[in-house]
Amino acid sequence: MSTTRRGFITGCSAAVAAYAGTSFNTLAFGDPGYNEEILVTLFLRGGIDGLNMVMPIAGADRGHYLSARPNIAVPTTGSNAALQLNSELGVHPAAGTGPSGAPSTLFNLYQDGKIVFVPACGMHEDNRSHFDSMNFMELGTPGTLSTGTGWLTRHLQSAKNLPGEIIMPALAAGNLQQNSLRGSIEAINMSDPDSFSLNVGPWEWRSAQRLALRHLYNGTSWLHQSGTETLDAVDIIELNGGSGGYTPGNGAVYPGGSLAEHLQTVARMIKLDLGLRVATVDFGGWDTHNGQGDDGGGYFYGHAEELLSALAAFDTDLDGSGSSNYTQRLTVVVMSEFGRRLRENDDRGTDHGHGSFMMVMSGNALGGVNGTWPGLANHQLFDGADLAVTTDYRRVLSEILIRRLQNTNLGVVFPGYTDYEPLGVVSGPDLPPVYEPPIFESGFESGDMSDWSTATP
Repeated sequence: MSTTRRGFITGCSAAVAAYAGTSFNTLAFGDPGYNEEILVTLFLRGGIDGLNMVMPIAGADRGHYLSARPNIAVPTTGSNAALQLNSELGVHPAAGTGPSGAPSTLFNLYQDGKIVFVPACGMHEDNRSHFDSMNFMELGTPGTLSTGTGWLTRHLQSAKNLPGEIIMPALAAGNLQQNSLRGSIEAINMSDPDSFSLNVGPWEWRSAQRLALRHLYNGTSWLHQSGTETLDAVDIIELNGGSGGYTPGNGAVYPGGSLAEHLQTVARMIKLDLGLRVATVDFGGWDTHNGQGDDGGGYFYGHAEELLSALAAFDTDLDGSGSSNYTQRLTVVVMSEFGRRLRENDDRGTDHGHGSFMMVMSGNALGGVNGTWPGLANHQLFDGADLAVTTDYRRVLSEILIRRLQNTNLGVVFPGYTDYEPLGVVSGPDLPPVYEPPIFESGFESGDMSDWSTATP
């Protein structure tokens, strides 16, 4: 392994401390020609019931939906009615709720054109295993689990429009690094900036410990470099992240729960202007085989409300905060490994299915509902039981890569995917995609693009 050209700023603690309390804009971004977009991927673990998040509200498919879900279907009238997205589809009523005092809901953002829903989205690969399907999606290679790097890692390695040095290029919010960042030695795992510190022994030993550790990691191997990067990250976050809690911007009110905590961590790191380019967040609990909730309520309602209100708070927090309107260079994409069966089971839940949905939230979103709805008649269902997939999830991600991040190297990021056409979820230039992976003169191994900047295609 070798540190890529976009490693952390290295140096001694004293040098890092000199930057305390100052803006990192120059260090993080450098030449204004660099791409400054931020991509946050939120993965819904467990296979969310996309048909109770985005469901038919009219026409023949409404009848098929009600017939298949006599107990758990989301109603179109009453206090728990679906919210209308267009003439055919609605969204779960939890999109219109949130914590007391919250200035905005996710449905408000949809009405403002900042949300795009893509129903019938996912992988064409037929696999109902949670772990295999999650790995396929996060590695970016459906059908192949042996890929050595995740799709976000390959994006960062192949993007030619980033500064040579970034303090924090990638963040995994939470306790685990997601497989979309597999193979990255630049990603930081962080649950809470206030506890992101070197916490060994009595406080009075800390300075001597750090100095000793920097002497130990004074080398050129990947282990020495990673150790130094870790120490730098701790110093920078401790000196600039503050302590004693976090006050969201614009009166944003986050709900309780781990998702809100992790999104606040991402928001804080964005506001530090450390050059963050990609962040990953997980939210599990969607494997609803039983007790999902009648009439769109119950467990699913509560979990959906936590998800959607946390996203609304995240957007509010970053919308015009400080000297930069971060939402104008922020894109959040929400996905899950698969959807659920059309028909509810005997336990008033839903079993593993196929097509699901994706959602994109951005200051550059084109708004509305996009993609092709396949229908719910028996002959239109996948395998006679599930919502069919009409939009490959890589098509949505590829549009964000090209139009927002301006990385055209789809052959590197999504090997074997050659069917990209813009769907219309975000604005931006339609640069021609490059499907062929680069050919290097020497030193290139699959998944290792550390010599990208000097190689000749």
